[in-house]
Amino acid sequence: MSIEVNNESGVQVDEAQLVTLSRFIFERLYIHPQAELSILLVDEPAMEKLHIELMDEPGATDVLSVPMDELTPGTPGKPAPQGMLGDIAICPQVAEVQARNAGHSTQDEMLLLCTHGILHLLGFDHAEPEEKEEMFGLQRELLSAFLGKDAPMETML
Repeated sequence: MSIEVNNESGVQVDEAQLVTLSRFIFERLYIHPQAELSILLVDEPAMEKLHIELMDEPGATDVLSVPMDELTPGTPGKPAPQGMLGDIAICPQVAEVQARNAGHSTQDEMLLLCTHGILHLLGFDHAEPEEKEEMFGLQRELLSAFLGKDAPMETML
């Protein structure tokens, strides 16, 4: 498994825990052990630039996902093929505000956003109510299992 974290945010983040979480999710969703993931931590101006470039929307957001090889979850008998899962960009400054508003730690919010980003890379979405229920349910399930406690609830600015 190749999981690279590049912290350009200027904020101290537990990068090792993000990698451990990503590996946990890969194992739980039967992602090929040699799949590649890149996690980029950026400040608000950089996130706003990415948000405009990728989504044509102004303002910094919490997390953006850029899938590469369009991998989907595998099964115990048929893991996902090897490939590049893609890139996730997370803004710790936005995560801090959301965590404070939700009443949980910034690190828990970072883990929530990382999980959310990985699920987007795997083809999950939340545009429709049924999709949202499936994606957010899986997100809570994975994060709760990883943390050994109830996952923090999703937050929005």
